[in-house]
Amino acid sequence: QVQLVDSGGGLVQVGGSLRLSCAASGRTFDRYHVAWFRQAPGEERQFVAGISRTGGRTTYADSVKGRFTISRDNGRNTVYLQMNTLNTEDTAVYYCAARATSVWLISTDYRSYDRWGQGTQVTVSS
Repeated sequence: QVQLVDSGGGLVQVGGSLRLSCAASGRTFDRYHVAWFRQAPGEERQFVAGISRTGGRTTYADSVKGRFTISRDNGRNTVYLQMNTLNTEDTAVYYCAARATSVWLISTDYRSYDRWGQGTQVTVSS
């Protein structure tokens, strides 16, 4: 099974950009759908973006469409989340998650994922 390590978070001003990375160990990474979730203090974990095993399909939460882009490089066992035009509502801990599956659908439910990174803090200041 894969293990995930998130990185790339930090402090950025409104309108700025960050790129998060999710590095996976293991040799079966291309069997996993991968998603990014985020959680702000006192709130539930929220789906942000997901990508299929080969990277051919992606899905996004409405709140980030047009601003965030998820991609993956299976040769490097890494998934990326490029975040542009950040606003204060994007402040949260961001987690990548993986799910080994043959199902076509990319789940937006955090309970479907059984591998998780440790999280990386993103803070957007005004």
